[in-house]
Amino acid sequence: MKITVVDKPSPARRAGIRPGDTLLRINGHPIRDVLDYKFYSYDARLMLTVSHPDGSSQNLLLKKEEGQDLGLTFEDYLMDKARHCANKCIFCFIDQLPRGMRSSLYFKDDDMRLSFLLGNYITMTNLSDEDLDRIIAMRISPLNISVQATEPELRRLLLGNPKAGRLMEQMHRLADAGVHMNCQIVVCRGINDGEHLRRSLSDLLEMFPQVGSISVVPAGLTKHRQGLYPLEPVDKSCAEAILDLVEPIGEDCLAKYGTRVVYCADELYLTAERPIPEAEHYEEYPQLENGVGMLALFEDEMRGLLRSLRNFTPDWNFSLATGYAAAEFMRKMLDLVAEKCHNNDNTVPGRVYAIRNDFFGETVTVAGLITGGDLLSQLAGKDLGNRLLIPASMLRHGENVFLDDLTTDELSERLGVPVVIVPGNAQGLIDAVSGRL
Repeated sequence: MKITVVDKPSPARRAGIRPGDTLLRINGHPIRDVLDYKFYSYDARLMLTVSHPDGSSQNLLLKKEEGQDLGLTFEDYLMDKARHCANKCIFCFIDQLPRGMRSSLYFKDDDMRLSFLLGNYITMTNLSDEDLDRIIAMRISPLNISVQATEPELRRLLLGNPKAGRLMEQMHRLADAGVHMNCQIVVCRGINDGEHLRRSLSDLLEMFPQVGSISVVPAGLTKHRQGLYPLEPVDKSCAEAILDLVEPIGEDCLAKYGTRVVYCADELYLTAERPIPEAEHYEEYPQLENGVGMLALFEDEMRGLLRSLRNFTPDWNFSLATGYAAAEFMRKMLDLVAEKCHNNDNTVPGRVYAIRNDFFGETVTVAGLITGGDLLSQLAGKDLGNRLLIPASMLRHGENVFLDDLTTDELSERLGVPVVIVPGNAQGLIDAVSGRL
């Protein structure tokens, strides 16, 4: 893979590597992708074989601290093409996207390298025995695995792939080799819930501690399901049944292993209209990126910040837009801030607007899937105060673009009010309330 940047200073630059060179081998090992690069570049003394733009090759001796990065950036992060998903999952969210969105949203990755490096979840259906050998040999751990079901026939149905039934054989092989795994089960109502869910959890817990955490999350369904497998959303009674099944298993694990292992997504508690557990319930938040414990962590951080806050004077003349799922919670957070500030003058501490998801359908209630168009249509003409707060999760990472390609600048211009992007943590909300953002 061609090198695009060589950091200054860096071990690679000291060794004589320059942008435009191509890394071929490290200590004689061919470099096929980012895993080879990270694994074979760990040692303190390395012999790198590079090819130069003129076609010549050279061996370069490199010395550095053990584990120190070489200081190289390549044309592609993976140094190879990402592996495409080979499944036809009956609940796949990407299959439920409307046509005409940007092409990157339709790419389905199922790449074990992204699982290890970025925390993406993989199904393992595109892994060969040689891939498993490589994971074990390189001690690639942890892996994040989308299980859905452990019964072979049921998993084949859920994933739409005849290879899906090999999962338990693959996982046991990895567990026996000491590879750590985090698992998720996406629940489809009436299909892999109930006793099927109990069976899946029991099978996975047999591999504890190599299976260190398991999250149970509801399948997300949009209104764009024409021609797809008939599914019903997880409703209040279904969410209650899932919680009633999973929580006692978590309690048993806590008594037996000292950790719950099994956790339910925040969305299940909201759908069941039950209180979110306290922060202690989630221990070290092993499934935070899967929507498990995010609200508990946010509230815990908020209460901690408010205890130490001094001389804080909010500017309450703002509005905050979020999805239906989190609207009541955000109202509670603003009330906590108002209580800290002794807001006794009957001033409403900001306006919270719950945005209905017309783009994907009303069953989609999370803030991260709200589009700019839905914000515009539902907030036009409303009292928005002197600024509109929106969570950063609504936008493409690091940018100001919504899923429908509307920008925050365009939204601000059309609503006639500044749009403030709020980071997804308690400090971000306090900064936004105070006007510091």
